[in-house]
Amino acid sequence: MAELVPLEEIRAAAHRIAGVVVRTPLVPFPGAVAPSDATPPSPGRPDLLVKPESLQPTGAFKLRGAYNAIRVLTEDPVTRPGGVVAHSSGNHGFAVAYAAAMLGVKAAIVVPHNAPTVKTDAIAGAGAELVWVEPNLAARVAATGQIARTRGYAEIPPFDHRLVIAGQGTIGLEIAEDLAARPPRAVLVPVGGGGLVSGIAVAITALLPETKVIGVEPELAADARDSLHSGTRVAWQAADTARTMADALRVEQVGELTFPHIRELVSDIVTVTEDEMLAAVRQLALRARLVAEPGGAVAVAASLSRSAAELGLAAADGAPLVAVLSGGNIDPELLTGVLGAEATSYNR
Repeated sequence: MAELVPLEEIRAAAHRIAGVVVRTPLVPFPGAVAPSDATPPSPGRPDLLVKPESLQPTGAFKLRGAYNAIRVLTEDPVTRPGGVVAHSSGNHGFAVAYAAAMLGVKAAIVVPHNAPTVKTDAIAGAGAELVWVEPNLAARVAATGQIARTRGYAEIPPFDHRLVIAGQGTIGLEIAEDLAARPPRAVLVPVGGGGLVSGIAVAITALLPETKVIGVEPELAADARDSLHSGTRVAWQAADTARTMADALRVEQVGELTFPHIRELVSDIVTVTEDEMLAAVRQLALRARLVAEPGGAVAVAASLSRSAAELGLAAADGAPLVAVLSGGNIDPELLTGVLGAEATSYNR
């Protein structure tokens, strides 16, 4: 069995990324009951705090893991690679390109043909080379491996890598530090390949052992849920995961390294519908003034549309619920359409 990433590696990552990555706040979601309010929260609707990783320089949490990994790989001038290569639907690729530019190394990013233009434009704008492939994991992995072998580039996997998991785990470290005096009942985390939820789960279970970690993914790409419930890694077909608008979460199978973390440390994985994701994007923008892409909003969607019982939690007792908003790189046209759909209902 793969060895889990320890808390010490997450603490080391936090030291490396300090000053580069934003230490994001915990933002109260409007309508949640404040701890000092005498009025108890309504049944199953706890105090909600949003961790907005959309505020990162690259618009998503991925910079944490990417910078941590590339920083370690480039520290030794003797073993410093000629460049780095990664495969990504967008957010990880932008993070790798951004971190590589900061650290002075070349970057090649393998992207599927159906990757959003808003993300591929950002990757190119950061100075990285775009390498286009078919929209499936096998094609992405094959192209990444070929570039690594022929050019001597170091691979920066999007999730299945210890340094990447440790970098993402700094989010959990920050949550635990900020809520040490008032531990949340649960932290809800988007799940794609599992790097984010794995790192956060390590930090939260070590520092806030009474707090549950719950993964959230689209019901049209629920391979992680199926994997956790069956006890073994389950793969979905690329044609099936492509149905969800949450392009950041169209991963066909969780990683070999991330799955043991999920199996041992994550309480459950729940799913949300496409409409629930869009409703969360809308409410985040109009009520919390936060921009989210569909995949980035899944944890907020679950916290707004699922009761405590549906999340496997006890009735609200004043302890907060934390939802990680993992990214805000949404297509402008989609955001315009989402906001226009029911904007008048929030402006009365």
